[in-house]
Amino acid sequence: MNEPLVWIAILLVLIDIFAVWLLYKGAPFIPTKQEGIEKILSHIDKRPGLRVADIGSGDGRILIALAKQGIEAHGFEINPLLVWWSHRKIKQNHLEHLAKTFWQDLWKADLSGYDIIIVFGVIYIMGRLEEKLQRELKPGAKIISLGFQFPTWPLKEKHSGFYIYTK
Repeated sequence: MNEPLVWIAILLVLIDIFAVWLLYKGAPFIPTKQEGIEKILSHIDKRPGLRVADIGSGDGRILIALAKQGIEAHGFEINPLLVWWSHRKIKQNHLEHLAKTFWQDLWKADLSGYDIIIVFGVIYIMGRLEEKLQRELKPGAKIISLGFQFPTWPLKEKHSGFYIYTK
């Protein structure tokens, strides 16, 4: 493994933990493993014009996987270093036409134009996030929640490590 990249990754994780501690607005950066990304992709019906948002997009690995499948994917991330890193990786993969990441607080992001939302939240934000998504999403939108369930939203499907909801 490339040692400088390991140190960069460690630095990004430490900065992310500090940023979350300061802001109390979301989850710390925990990269999704390739196996998890493949499970997510298996639950997305690819169709023309599909738009996916990844809330807390971290280093962009889910965005890149979606874009490689021809899916328009936008990430919302509060950590500016992770946004920079994500931009860099998207550009390295020549996927700028499909994948974009935005330095933005999820509570201020307009999610109404997306067909699918992917989120790894933490338990203390799930109630508030449920209300935001119920308010903003169009009928038929799908939510894939990694790790945590919404408190009152009826579950459509439950899988090992993630939950699927439909508006």
